[in-house]
Amino acid sequence: MSLSNELVEASSPNKIDQIYQINIDLFTQAGVHYQAWQHEPILDFDTDQRISDELGITAAPTKSLFMKLKGGGHCLLLTHRDNRLDSKLVKSLVGKRVSICSNEEMIAAIGCEPGAVCPFGLPNHVTLLIDPVIYSYPELMFTPGKPEVTFAFASNQLDSLLARLTNQIIHLPVQQ
Repeated sequence: MSLSNELVEASSPNKIDQIYQINIDLFTQAGVHYQAWQHEPILDFDTDQRISDELGITAAPTKSLFMKLKGGGHCLLLTHRDNRLDSKLVKSLVGKRVSICSNEEMIAAIGCEPGAVCPFGLPNHVTLLIDPVIYSYPELMFTPGKPEVTFAFASNQLDSLLARLTNQIIHLPVQQ
């Protein structure tokens, strides 16, 4: 059974709450154990690092880059927080040039707050690009829609989560 993200596509003032609930449902349905922490909102990398240190979170920080495709459409790159976008590689995989969305475009398209973009619970038309580097870390952490919550889970469970999504998923090639 795949998890449909139709709820997020509907216009609603509660998109962040919907994204959060979709994340909880996704982990529950996939049988993937996760840890959750509640804290002050994290909307930038410095706060992310400080909160992780204060709470003793040891999972690798992820980054979800939300991009628009030239000519229409969107994609999201899930990678490690410190990795950079290789736009030429992404273009070769999706067939179109990409650029980072403005905060306003992103909010309108997926409802996430800038700095708290979630890789799960996105509208079905958003293609997910998965950087293989994230599999090299034992655990991953991300914001499940709400910037004041952090989830962490074993990276070897990522494919179980992705398999339940209806989004197109493209794994980037391993870089030498």
